[in-house]
Amino acid sequence: MYRVVLVDDERLIIRGLSTVVDWEKLGCQVAGTAYDGAGGLALIRELRPDIVLTDIRMPNMDGLTMLAALRSEYPRMQMSVLTAYRDFDYARQALNLGVCRYLLKPSRMDELEEAVREMARRLDAAPAGEQAEKEDRAAGNFIVQAALSFMRENCGLQHLSLSDVANHVYVSQWHLSKLLNRETGQSFFDLLGSMRIEKAQKLLMDPARRIHEVADAVGFSDVAHFSRSFKKAVGCTPGEYRNGTRPEEKS
Repeated sequence: MYRVVLVDDERLIIRGLSTVVDWEKLGCQVAGTAYDGAGGLALIRELRPDIVLTDIRMPNMDGLTMLAALRSEYPRMQMSVLTAYRDFDYARQALNLGVCRYLLKPSRMDELEEAVREMARRLDAAPAGEQAEKEDRAAGNFIVQAALSFMRENCGLQHLSLSDVANHVYVSQWHLSKLLNRETGQSFFDLLGSMRIEKAQKLLMDPARRIHEVADAVGFSDVAHFSRSFKKAVGCTPGEYRNGTRPEEKS
């Protein structure tokens, strides 16, 4: 019997799915239910189900990123979406990330049963092949791009951590670190440092900003540390950079 987790913020939907679908006939059993994205993600990580049927338009949840996170961390897990969100591009992205079926509410019973049968068939099939590897790569890349975007937006925070970014993209710190290294060839701290220096270079072009203000704006509480890091990365001090003395201009 394959274990199923149902996630939807509409309790009526969860009740209907739990009681109306003949799960036993489909070779499945409902192992747990959740009523929001955060609760669903926690439950999925706790139970490690074989099949997940979830909505993706729930409060405080980035649906595509959560789907990508689950696909990347649990490549054998089968997922289908049941949602009222009618957007072709969104559905296409979900399918590219390895979602088995994208079903629109209200969905017919035969559509639901077909989706469950297909997910069970995939679980019965031989170990993942080329298509599954392609989906895994797409999911990993999606997570990395979301992580990098969040890091760029928040690199000025002094205490931005790997944990903060991992929580934002719904994966573990270990998994995010592995994905960043795989996709970029750099560690989290190297990437964050580069983003801070890049942002500092832009801010230094504004003569109204003092060096210590720039340092603070890019996440450095210590101006001396900022200056050392900037010189190591760029080849000159922040003051020299602002004055137009670039590394290639030095004799």
